[in-house]
Amino acid sequence: MSGLPVVVVGAGPQGLAAAAHLTERGIASVVVERGSSAGAAVAEWGHVRLFSAWPELMDAAARRLLEASGWAAPDRGYPTGAEWVRDYLAPLADALGERVRYGTTVTGIARRGRDKVVDGGRRSQPFVVHTQDRHGRDGRILARAVIDASGTWNQPNPAGADGFPAVGEAAASGRISYRIPDDVSSCAGRHVAVVGAGHSATHAVLRLSELARRDPSMRITWLLRRGSTTNLFGGGERDELAERAVLGSRARKVIEAGVVEVVTGFRVAEFRREGAGLVIVSEAGREIAGVDRVVALTGFRPDLGILRELRIDVDPSLDAVAGIAAEIDPNIHSCGSVSATGARQLRHPEDGFFIVGAKSYGRAPTFLALTGFEQVRSVVAHLAGDHEGAERTELVLPDTGVCGGASAFDSPQGGCCAPALLPLGSRPVTAG
Repeated sequence: MSGLPVVVVGAGPQGLAAAAHLTERGIASVVVERGSSAGAAVAEWGHVRLFSAWPELMDAAARRLLEASGWAAPDRGYPTGAEWVRDYLAPLADALGERVRYGTTVTGIARRGRDKVVDGGRRSQPFVVHTQDRHGRDGRILARAVIDASGTWNQPNPAGADGFPAVGEAAASGRISYRIPDDVSSCAGRHVAVVGAGHSATHAVLRLSELARRDPSMRITWLLRRGSTTNLFGGGERDELAERAVLGSRARKVIEAGVVEVVTGFRVAEFRREGAGLVIVSEAGREIAGVDRVVALTGFRPDLGILRELRIDVDPSLDAVAGIAAEIDPNIHSCGSVSATGARQLRHPEDGFFIVGAKSYGRAPTFLALTGFEQVRSVVAHLAGDHEGAERTELVLPDTGVCGGASAFDSPQGGCCAPALLPLGSRPVTAG
């Protein structure tokens, strides 16, 4: 299998970084991207500014590859998603050239000639990455190893509090958005409910509140599953992600000014049509009536369906890679820094297969781009036979000074006061 490439699924920040490390080590690679360009998922939240500054958003091997072509790295400021794509991800993909294949969706990954049940000769067979192009044509790519960096962006959680869509949620889908809004002008004079307590939800509330300050007829209701607003506003002065600290301060101000109504302990059970609007009903029977629009930002989950014929080790509660679950579980770590994870922690029973990036964290809202860059550095070192490099840690994470976590789900008070990490997908000034 030595003549086969390593297939990387996803041309996002971690997928392209993995390809850069593979290129630097002289290992052939193919990056498969369902979108029409690099960073397609990031581009969908391109209007949102990240909490992390430029130096924290670039992988070291990727920088070396780019700088060899005369590219100059941005050295300060907090880019939007669109700027991250334009000034880093797109140039990186261009530098990788024909290694990146666009418009190609991975429909499944397996071992050649072996379904999940078969033991015989399994380890000696290459991986088969099943694909479908934009014209619906099926294909197969043989690989010596596979790095799944496909992320979680296309799998938003529903508004329903038990993990399934609430009663009536599908029927009301025309009024519900699962993305941070860009243009909020259509919400003028409307009653908008925001569901979620993370930084994406906070960003959405602030964007809507700018309109509400100019339009007193507009109403914003912020629905939190937790029993209090403790930890809703970030880590304040202790937060080393300065833009995140600013976000929390702004959220506090709009609430104190009465621009936004906060409802705590509200777990959505049902959406019911009533007249021209919606009634949102909680598990406890409370009702929020006259809602015109809903912005549901309750996190993301990984798509594990494409891995169903592989032998993978996934935590049963987080859908995260089992080897890192104890470090990132929000039920245990209501706050606290997450240790760097590498090839050893990310390995699966299927030798040569790795899940990296936000997908490796499953449903845990604690992922940082820096964490993913360290993952791919270690994984590629392992694939190259550099076991000392794979075990080495080359990561320092920022202290966010934030408390919270699922352990305090029903408590009116928060948990401990150690630092937590921020999800890329909602990190934009605003995942993590």
